[in-house]
Amino acid sequence: MNGVEILIPLSLAIAFVFMVMPLFIGYFKMKKMGQAIREEGPEGHLAKSGTPTMGGVVFLTSILLTSLIVGAWQKEMTFSFWSILFIMFLYGLLGFLDDFIKVFKKRNLGLNSKQKLIGQIVGGIILYAVMKSNGVTDELFIPLIGNVNFGFLYGLFAVIWLVGFSNAVNLTDGIDGLVSGLGMISFGTYAIIAYKQEQFAIELICLATVGALFGFLVFNKKPAKIFMGDVGSLALGGMLATISILLHQEWTLLLVGLVYVLETLSVMMQVTSFKLTGKRIFKMSPIHHHFELSGWSEWKIDIVFWIVGLVMSALTLGILYN
Repeated sequence: MNGVEILIPLSLAIAFVFMVMPLFIGYFKMKKMGQAIREEGPEGHLAKSGTPTMGGVVFLTSILLTSLIVGAWQKEMTFSFWSILFIMFLYGLLGFLDDFIKVFKKRNLGLNSKQKLIGQIVGGIILYAVMKSNGVTDELFIPLIGNVNFGFLYGLFAVIWLVGFSNAVNLTDGIDGLVSGLGMISFGTYAIIAYKQEQFAIELICLATVGALFGFLVFNKKPAKIFMGDVGSLALGGMLATISILLHQEWTLLLVGLVYVLETLSVMMQVTSFKLTGKRIFKMSPIHHHFELSGWSEWKIDIVFWIVGLVMSALTLGILYN
């Protein structure tokens, strides 16, 4: 896609979110429905109770419509195109059901972890099966080693990769604007990698996602007028994992998505330490809450974490193309 064509998916996605999001927020306010804030979270978050949620419905719809319109125009409805949209839809549906139960059925927990995990695993298995039927190899590129054929074990890796990063992005979505900004950086980076590989269908979806998240950030920045909900965060994480697989650059997600990785590790370390010693490593996990309770504002956390994302993305591109 040339410079002008790049602007089309970006602009369409932004415009859709700008037009629809105020109506979506207005509906939630009219019905007096919003996010229930966990009492065990940071005390300052209690003031956010009642803030509309499920904003991911709007930006995922924006990504879908933009991708379909531009994809049909550019004739880029490839196997990769439909694979990414399939995972976006399935993981978004899981998140939607979770959010729907919380908001409309007034049950704080939504879907239980087992139900979500089963859905995520099924999605990963279907994706791998479709990849195999389309001749995708079981090779995994390992830096300094090269391509290694893992056979059926690659399928296990693919499922773990999707489930892991879907949940990692979900864990990171804990303060206003954080995942919206990080997502723009992550998908923008993969748009560049896809362009370099001439995988324009993937580039198109990445650009549509950047545009949709930019539009959403306007409403999601502190003080947030709306949250993305699990419908947004689970889908974004699944999409990133799928894109890294389809580009055969899985390892890059460990760098591009370093913040998501660290957020997840902080939870694992906290739980393990408490179970083994009865002591906590962090004031609260995920780690963005630790910084909150250490006196950092949400804006400061956003900016510092976004900078980490930018630096790691730049490093990734430098490693690949320098």
